Amino acid sequence: MENAAHGLTFRDASDADVEDLVALIESAYRGDSSRAGWTTEADILEGQRTDPEGVLAVIKAPDSRLLTVERDGRLVACCQLEHRGEHAYFGMFAVSPTQQGGGLGKVIIAEAERQVREDWGVSEMHMTVISVREDLIAWYERRGYRRTGKTTPFPYGDERFGIPQRDDLRFELLVKPLV
Repeated sequence: MENAAHGLTFRDASDADVEDLVALIESAYRGDSSRAGWTTEADILEGQRTDPEGVLAVIKAPDSRLLTVERDGRLVACCQLEHRGEHAYFGMFAVSPTQQGGGLGKVIIAEAERQVREDWGVSEMHMTVISVREDLIAWYERRGYRRTGKTTPFPYGDERFGIPQRDDLRFELLVKPLV
C-alpha cells in the first residue's frame, strides 16, 4: 500500500482557502457525500457543520492556525490548532471522504502533535468529540487519547453547529500527553 504521507504538503490556511475549506468540512461530515467516509455525522446532525465566517475566524484568531493538507495540489484535509497555555486544542478535523481509510488521518494528527509540541512547547493535546461517536472515540484512543468523562453540552438551538437529530448529544473532552 502506498505510504499515506507520500506527496502531502502541510501549510497554514489563508483567506483564499476559506471556500474550499468549508466545502471540505461539509463533505466530510454532512449529507450524502459524507457517507462515503466513516466520519459522517449525517445520521445525528443535519444542516451545516461550519460556514465561511467560522472558518475565517479560526484562520484570523490569535494563537490559532488552520492547518491545510494538500496532495498533488488538491486540498484533502484540514485541522484547527489552537494554543491554550499548557495545552493545544485540536479541532475542525476533516479528511475528504474519498481519502478516508488509507491512513491519512494518522499521519495528519501525528504532524499536528509534532507541530504544537515544537512550536508552542505544549505538553498535552485536547479535543472534544460528540460522545455518541463511539467509533471515532475508539480511533482517537488508538492514537493515545484518553476519555476524561468531562462533558460540555451540545449547543442545541444554534444552527451554526447543525440541526441535531437526537436529544442526547454532548461533547466529551479527550486528552493526550505529548511528552
